[in-house]
Amino acid sequence: CMSFSHPWLPLLRLIPPALGALEVTRLFGRAALHRAGRPALPLDLSTPAFARAPLAQRTLAALLGGLTLTPVLLLAAAVLILAGPQRLGPPSDEKVLTNIEFVLDVSGSMSASMASGGSRYQVAMGAINQFLKDRTDDAFGLTIFGGEVVRWVPLTRDLSAIANATPFLDPATLPSPLGSTRVGHALKFSKDTLTHARGVAQAEGRAPGDKLIVLITDGFSSDLSGGAANRIGTELAESQILVHAIHVGDGPPPGELVEVVTPTGGQVFAAQDPAGLAQIFQTISRMQPTRLQARQPEPVDHFTPFALAGLGLLGLHLLGLLGLRYTPW
Repeated sequence: CMSFSHPWLPLLRLIPPALGALEVTRLFGRAALHRAGRPALPLDLSTPAFARAPLAQRTLAALLGGLTLTPVLLLAAAVLILAGPQRLGPPSDEKVLTNIEFVLDVSGSMSASMASGGSRYQVAMGAINQFLKDRTDDAFGLTIFGGEVVRWVPLTRDLSAIANATPFLDPATLPSPLGSTRVGHALKFSKDTLTHARGVAQAEGRAPGDKLIVLITDGFSSDLSGGAANRIGTELAESQILVHAIHVGDGPPPGELVEVVTPTGGQVFAAQDPAGLAQIFQTISRMQPTRLQARQPEPVDHFTPFALAGLGLLGLHLLGLLGLRYTPW
């Protein structure tokens, strides 16, 4: 399907046919000049001498006379090129953007050491940064929480934004409002963030994509008690947000984590060492494989046939000027 990016050129496209008609009229209308007593050229196709010539000579003369139309055809090709010819490109697939929000507990207990050394916070940030390297085509955000919530990094594909945040979020250096643990408050905050954050997808002209929360915490949260966990999980599921929770503390994960995650279709994991945490992130990555969707074909420039036609016409025109012409003198 052919189209033009500059449809405002229809008037220019009328010029070549008009000039062509004028040239044909001039070529076949020299008989009037001959009858008026003026000398006729060998290419005068309407003279009595031409009518009496052999068929081969008349055919050759007609072909050579047609070379006078090459400038008109060259102009037509130039006008079509200026009009910006386009055709639909081949269909393609694009990756569906996955918006992944890390919801990281930075309460005081995250400063505790894990089995193989390093604090829970340090090990968690190391696993997050490795996960970022494995999912470079997604958008990531970072929300930290304790008693309050801070959206530290909005959804972005600039992975360095999260990696560079590591030195500034050590729980030992954060203010006291972040010292306790309120998982429910952080999840509701992140739900609103993912529901309304469309900037990355809009900037790239893509669909909003999938929404995933990876919650990392080490403790019990009182604001998930009394049925609150199930209510929050249901709200997340209604917003089409999947939640996976990782418990990095000692012992089994609290039951409230299972209650808040289950309605969304996610899972709860437990990690007691860095290797286990890294393995969990690999499992989450496999659970969220790359999803492709068909992309509508887009118009692409299609100059080649018109440029080749123009070059061919230019060659014919030069050939006619330099050799294949009758000369009456």
